[in-house]
Amino acid sequence: MQTSKILKVSAVACAIALAGCDGDIKVQPTVNDNSVNDSNNTITNPPTTTPDPVENICASYGEGDDMKQGTVTADGDCSYGLSFASKSIEITEDLTLASLPNGGVHIFESALQMGADCDTTTSCSIETNGPTLTVEAGATVAFRSGEALLRIGRGADIQAVGTMAAPITFTSTSAIPHLDVVGKGPSPFGDWAGIVVNGLGITDQCTDEERNAGTCNAESEGDGSLYGGGDNTDSSGAIKYTKINYAGSGPIDGGDGNDFNSLLLNAVGSGTEIDFIHIHQGYDDGIEFFGGAVDIKHIVVTENQDDAIDIDAGWQGQGQFIFITHGDAEFDGVMSPMGNHGFETDGKKGTTSEQAPVSNAQLANITFIGSDQLSVRDGDPSRAVKFDDGIKSMYYNALFIKPDLVVTDPASDDGCVVFSGDGQINASANSFNNTVLACAQDFVAGDTAVFDDADTDSPGQTRAQWLAQGTGNESVGAMTVLQADGIRADSASFTATPAASLPEGMDAAAFIGAVDYTDTSSDWYNWVNTALTAAAND
Repeated sequence: MQTSKILKVSAVACAIALAGCDGDIKVQPTVNDNSVNDSNNTITNPPTTTPDPVENICASYGEGDDMKQGTVTADGDCSYGLSFASKSIEITEDLTLASLPNGGVHIFESALQMGADCDTTTSCSIETNGPTLTVEAGATVAFRSGEALLRIGRGADIQAVGTMAAPITFTSTSAIPHLDVVGKGPSPFGDWAGIVVNGLGITDQCTDEERNAGTCNAESEGDGSLYGGGDNTDSSGAIKYTKINYAGSGPIDGGDGNDFNSLLLNAVGSGTEIDFIHIHQGYDDGIEFFGGAVDIKHIVVTENQDDAIDIDAGWQGQGQFIFITHGDAEFDGVMSPMGNHGFETDGKKGTTSEQAPVSNAQLANITFIGSDQLSVRDGDPSRAVKFDDGIKSMYYNALFIKPDLVVTDPASDDGCVVFSGDGQINASANSFNNTVLACAQDFVAGDTAVFDDADTDSPGQTRAQWLAQGTGNESVGAMTVLQADGIRADSASFTATPAASLPEGMDAAAFIGAVDYTDTSSDWYNWVNTALTAAAND
């Protein structure tokens, strides 16, 4: 018998024996009393406490049994499965993506589509007061697949407004270490599909008859969703102080030229705000316009495969303070040269008219830093500007930097600026003003070539003559024109001076390039510096 059992038996036996002696001793059960006597000798038991439930701050929509909400993961992220958002679900209620504590991430397995995709040739009508997607300052939103896009439909809004101290980030799950299941990091070859905003502005992808009848339904690149209308003042919300990384991919449907971009603005109106954006290592274009009249300001595009800014289908907007770099991207141990054009500018894509004229862009305070490599995208050299399809455009206070190619003959066809055959149609309606070209060659095909297309409005004009029709331009060759920080222009390296005035609607900016010569402390300087530092460390 074990000792403990022996002791228990002995105690009972003793108690029985004592009871038999005088009959006054009784055996009582042991009771643990946790009560407390107060000053009035009142006995009270402490209250029983129940832990507070963990609050689920993941996004939700719907009510009651129909409510759908993200799931909090063990890492403190919010995960949204295919029953919450996908290519087959259009969310028609307001949705908020909060800034999660401790660096938590909103994870989407598939597409997030706000608003109904309405074909107005059917019984459908566009809900112009559609749902709003609100993304709080500091939030990080990550997508898992090349078909996972964020789409804002016609009539819906996005309010993604970060701050300098707490920017918003849209990215790939592979860029988040604890979500990188493969372990190779993010890829510049299309980790997720990017952001598509479909507006109610004017695009030459519709005819005047369709606009007048309310049946303009242009199909977007990539997913084929619908955009367009007749209101170039329309608002699709605001995207500010936001980073868009590793976005854009091959198309869900279609072939070449039908890819996703990092930020695709389809007929987006001037009521929309696009300001303080950094786009990094996108598969296709950084920002592409298909019509509309939205302005962009304070934009950095680093190492996109294709064009940094692509203008098409009748865009009637302004862009100011734009900093673009081409360079190498490393993935899986392989270095790939990135970048085709800083600006690819197309006058038209469809049917132009008085309602939908060719693209007419006003662009100011630009720094473009090209590469001396051939782009992995298509084997072409990086270039500052391409004029195409009858474009009309005016550039002010631009700084274009492009060294010679190290992989080809120095006399090869790799200049900073190129006119396509159709790009010569409105040659006189395009100009550089108060612009410095620090390029090994200013023009593709050489600066003695003439505009010889039968449709040009400047037959026989040389490229040098075209450049001279602008005001205050200077060509300095391939030389160092930046200060030591690699951001601000070194005004001592050229004699050109900034424009005395800029088009109405632009900010006063008495400097050439994207950043003021003396600025080292503004939000804009810090935004560029942070972006370039992140790109260099990637």
